[in-house]
Amino acid sequence: MRGAAGGANLLALRSHNTALVLDLLRTAGTEGISRLELAERTGLTPQAVSKITGRLRGEGLATEAGRRASTGGKPRTVLRLVPGAGHALGVHLDRDELRAVLVDLDGTVVAERRAPLDLGAGAKTVLAGVARSAAELATEALRSPGAEGLLPPGAGGLRAAAAGGLRAAAADGPGSPTAEGPGASASKEQARGVRVPGEQVAGERVPGGRASGEGRESPVAEGARSAGGALGAVPTLLGLGVALPGPLDHGRGVLHRVTGFPEWDGYPLRDALERRLGVPVVVDKDTNAAALGLAVRDGGGRGGAGGSFAYLHLGTGLGAGLVFGGGVHRGARTGAGEFGHQVLQLDGPPCTCGARGCVEALCLAAVARGDLAEAARVLGTGAANLAALLDIDQVLLGGRTVAAAPEAFVHGVAAVLDARARREGGHDGAVPVRLAPGGTRAVAEGAAQLLLAPLFGRGDGG
Repeated sequence: MRGAAGGANLLALRSHNTALVLDLLRTAGTEGISRLELAERTGLTPQAVSKITGRLRGEGLATEAGRRASTGGKPRTVLRLVPGAGHALGVHLDRDELRAVLVDLDGTVVAERRAPLDLGAGAKTVLAGVARSAAELATEALRSPGAEGLLPPGAGGLRAAAAGGLRAAAADGPGSPTAEGPGASASKEQARGVRVPGEQVAGERVPGGRASGEGRESPVAEGARSAGGALGAVPTLLGLGVALPGPLDHGRGVLHRVTGFPEWDGYPLRDALERRLGVPVVVDKDTNAAALGLAVRDGGGRGGAGGSFAYLHLGTGLGAGLVFGGGVHRGARTGAGEFGHQVLQLDGPPCTCGARGCVEALCLAAVARGDLAEAARVLGTGAANLAALLDIDQVLLGGRTVAAAPEAFVHGVAAVLDARARREGGHDGAVPVRLAPGGTRAVAEGAAQLLLAPLFGRGDGG
């Protein structure tokens, strides 16, 4: 056992060191970085850096970017990341639309899809839509004539690393449920997250649908399953990140009572999608995914060591993603960030969550009647409570509703926080309020980072 543990620790250390080097190659951009600089900035020995970069070059993940003059001796060879050596799909499942992006290792969006969606239409319809969009996006952008679906050097290793990383969070907790829902017994293979090609679980419970043993899938769903299953052979594709409204269990990929759609309660979305698509899948709340994408995009500035921010997403619903020290804060049960369901008005208007007077209900009601100033004031009140409770560095606003009137929301929310800061008499002023970059596809891009970020040691994506 001691030897096995030592081997596991050695493998983890090697993965950690490789992630450090990969991240520095990524942040160096096209100008590249020398092996000496890599050693200095990682604290690794030059010999260790040479081994790691040699392996990365052999796998097609790094290449020479030229030579740079040195203070003495021959010019140094500089290396850079090969962005096209790996890709990830990110899917944002909103209540009324699906947005999917394909990004490379740099996080650059290389293709995008958008389609109408009814999240209440049932699991078969929703999963078929995800499979169809993912297959069309990936095959159009990545598959080349004559490629025969073979992975190029490096992609296979990255996909294995992604699959291993996505299982790490679930390894310490209870076994993942089967498609029958929470509490159902699972085989040892299913509990470990092992996928059997073509596996179907008898009696699969699906929202809005029949158990799988009661009849065949519709032709559309069958076609989507067939097309999606081919994703495992698409060159460089590492997997799929899915972001949608919560609450949900991020570690196991199981949905809870999605606000407004209680029929999803207990549905194992991650496992169902992995069976369809044949690639690793990670599931998270839309707000957490967007927050992770923002932290990665910023290079650690907003949420780096000692830094923090709250991302408030106002679209068809309202929620928050919290980042402390560069990592997304999900909480002990991965339920943190249910910002929209704090009660601001006792005995107020009913909310879809079942309570009354929630900030989400008040804010969306104001938006519906065209009173954006009131909507911003309500949102600002909730944001001020959050800022006072957590003492965060800044508030970032995003989502479709904010994108439609950014100035009204940024200025309106900031005014509430300014007023609170003046009342409290602090010397540092109000918490800054800014528009989050990324626009309406920030959640989809963040969903892709659920796969990519752990490869670079940049937060716990899975």
